[in-house]
Amino acid sequence: MGHKTTSHDGTSLAYEITGEGPAVVLVSGAMSTGATLAPLAESLAGHRFAVATYDRRGRGGSVGTAPYDVAREVEDLAALIEAVGGEAALCGVSSGGALALEAAASGLPVRQVAVYETPFAMDEGGLAQWAEYTERLAEALGEGRRGDAVELFLRLTGLAEPMIEGARQSPMWAGMEAIAPSLAHDAAVLGDGRVPQARIASIEVPVLAVAGGASPVWMREAAQSVARAAAHGTYRSLAGQTHMVEPRVLGPVLAECFGG
Repeated sequence: MGHKTTSHDGTSLAYEITGEGPAVVLVSGAMSTGATLAPLAESLAGHRFAVATYDRRGRGGSVGTAPYDVAREVEDLAALIEAVGGEAALCGVSSGGALALEAAASGLPVRQVAVYETPFAMDEGGLAQWAEYTERLAEALGEGRRGDAVELFLRLTGLAEPMIEGARQSPMWAGMEAIAPSLAHDAAVLGDGRVPQARIASIEVPVLAVAGGASPVWMREAAQSVARAAAHGTYRSLAGQTHMVEPRVLGPVLAECFGG
C-alpha cells in the first residue's frame, strides 16, 4: 500500500489508488486486506474511476488500535474518503458490505453504495449458527487460539474438513493467523446477523445489492432484503457467479451503478 492517512483516533491506515476519475472506495470482508480487492479495483478503474483499496484496521499495513468499536471503522472510512477528495461511492464485499452500509447510514459523504453478498442470516437456523460462531470465536481469540479462530471461520463458510486441514499445512496459514483477531471486527460489524432494516432505511443515497446467481438461495435472499430495506434500493443477480465473484463480471455492474 503506497499511501497513508490517519483516522480520528490516530490510527494509521494504508491505502492504494488505482485509476483516475470519481472516487470509489472498496471495503473488504473477513480474512482479507486491501490487496484482496486489487483485481476488482483494476476492473473498475478501467471504467474511469479512481478506486481506493485499503487495509482495514488491524490488517496489513494498517494499525489495530484498541479497543475496537465499529464506530472507529466508520471513522476510518471518513478519513479515507476525505483523503481521496471528500466524497466517494462505496462498495463493500461480503461482511465489508455491512460496514459500507453502516458508513452510509452514519451520514458520510457517500454518492452511492453497492454491496456484494453481505452474509446476513435469513432464518432461525442461520441466526443460531451465527450466534454459536460468534460465541466460540470470542472464546478462541480471548484464549489466544488464533488457529482455532481461523478454523471456525473456514468452517462457517462451508469449507470441508480435509480442505481446512490442508489450509493449516499451507504457507498461507501464518498470514491467516496474523489477521485472525480481525474476525472479531467483522463479527461486530454484522451484529446479531440480521439485516439492519432501520439503518438501511435511513440511507438517503442509492443502494445496489448484488448476489451471484450460483450462490446459495439465502445469499440471494439477503441481498434482496437489503435492496427492499433501502429507500432507493436495487437488486441484481449475476448469472453463474458465486461468493468468489469474478472482478471482470462485477466491475462493469459497479461502473454502471456509480456512473449514474
